[in-house]
Amino acid sequence: MSRIGRMPIAVPAGVTVDIAENNQVTVKGPKGTLERVLPAEMTITKEGEEITVTRPSDIKKMKSLHGLTRTLIYNMIVGVTEGYEKKLEVNGVGYRAAKQGKKLVLSLGYSHPVEMEDPEGIEVTVDGQNLIIVKGIDKEKVGQYAAEIREKRAPEPYKGKGIKYVDEVIRRKVGKTGKK
Repeated sequence: MSRIGRMPIAVPAGVTVDIAENNQVTVKGPKGTLERVLPAEMTITKEGEEITVTRPSDIKKMKSLHGLTRTLIYNMIVGVTEGYEKKLEVNGVGYRAAKQGKKLVLSLGYSHPVEMEDPEGIEVTVDGQNLIIVKGIDKEKVGQYAAEIREKRAPEPYKGKGIKYVDEVIRRKVGKTGKK
């Protein structure tokens, strides 16, 4: 049995979970509403304040989908109650981030400023000149947008210049040494 898949999901107070046909799951909470179609092979049942996911057989594909389905529902519940956030740090001389309305403007050493429009359902704030905080209720969208921001100037291994996650460790390399 999948260790993650067989664990029941507790539904906190103030959160409603609706399971329609074709495993269309809708989660409503204090921060908003999330909707997702989950794999049709899985059986999702709601008993009182608990949700359980069961699989039809022990084929490898079903085992994989079992844990995935449970985790997706759990992430939706956490999203509508607490929300998700990713923090990015801008390192480098002259590298900075600023917010103009719904646009994130990045100065990353290119000849032009890089402008990024905030996607729907995601809130981006800039703390100081070098800390970007991406917040939202959908874990997937928050992670994807944070990755897109980081991609604009990924950290390089010699000086560590670029955009990195706050908890990310960059493996540094030794530069060239002069001739003797």
